Amino acid sequence: MTTTAPAAAPGRTATLRVTKGHGTQNDFVLLDDRDAALDLTPELVRALADRRAGVGGDGVIRVVPSTALPEGADVLAVEPAAAWFMDYRNADGSVAEMCGNGVRVFARFLEQLGLWDGAGELPVGTRAGVVRLRRVPAPDGTRWYAADMGRWHLPGGQRAADDGFDSEVEVAGLDVARPALSVDLGNPHTVIALRDEDELRAVDLTRAPQVSPLPPHGTNVELVVPLGESTDADGRTVGRVRMRVHERGVGETRSCGTGACAAALAVRTWAGAGAPDVWFVEVPGGTVRVTSLPDGHVELAGPAVLVADGSVDLAAIGA
Repeated sequence: MTTTAPAAAPGRTATLRVTKGHGTQNDFVLLDDRDAALDLTPELVRALADRRAGVGGDGVIRVVPSTALPEGADVLAVEPAAAWFMDYRNADGSVAEMCGNGVRVFARFLEQLGLWDGAGELPVGTRAGVVRLRRVPAPDGTRWYAADMGRWHLPGGQRAADDGFDSEVEVAGLDVARPALSVDLGNPHTVIALRDEDELRAVDLTRAPQVSPLPPHGTNVELVVPLGESTDADGRTVGRVRMRVHERGVGETRSCGTGACAAALAVRTWAGAGAPDVWFVEVPGGTVRVTSLPDGHVELAGPAVLVADGSVDLAAIGA
């Protein structure tokens, strides 16, 4: 891995350089703030993420030195090589712990900026701890990025695993409240199994699902339909799941990386002993691969695409 030291701080201007990227159409406004000079206020985040009056995105991701943030100092105490911190904000301006699609796009952005040469492992600081990334081949031979998302757990413990649920969720378009399983990947998730794809299509996620009990900082809600198991080209048994997601602070998105992990891990828990370790999760924006690792970690692999670079007139977007 190679990194470049932060550059000297330039003077403040009325424009802001931005890059637009996405991971399975979970899209982000990316900011290069190597000098840690940008005041990334909730108002600025909302203005940038606005799909009609701004650039548009499910969130805003800032590249900042880990040394510049208190959370980054905590990361560096664990992994001194995690020079760069992914400062992630939801579209509503709220701070988020992690984003599985976003961290892959963050790695791709570091490549474009010349801050990572794409070789070996890239440790990245996040509010959920250190995330380690690497480039891997996709099933079709193109390039994907794989992120070790760290340890996951069921907040409800073994009882939730045995029961298959630990909460209840009311979702518009479903006739009754459904049982759901909470999964924590450094950020909170609540996963609901649906009967079939007709139910999945019928769900209305323009309104936030009502979760009971609601975690202290809210939760992302994943609705999943298990699609069965098959054998891949390497002879492994793999599972497949279709998913829609309502992200806290955003609404329905085309994809959610940590949500895909939560969905796969929940279905794997429900399937019981002998369930596959590898799951392909189909979302409206594409497909990602989730792998349950032997050390209790989970890996997320999928595409990361940068589509545009430009300058934003801050006055024009009201920031």
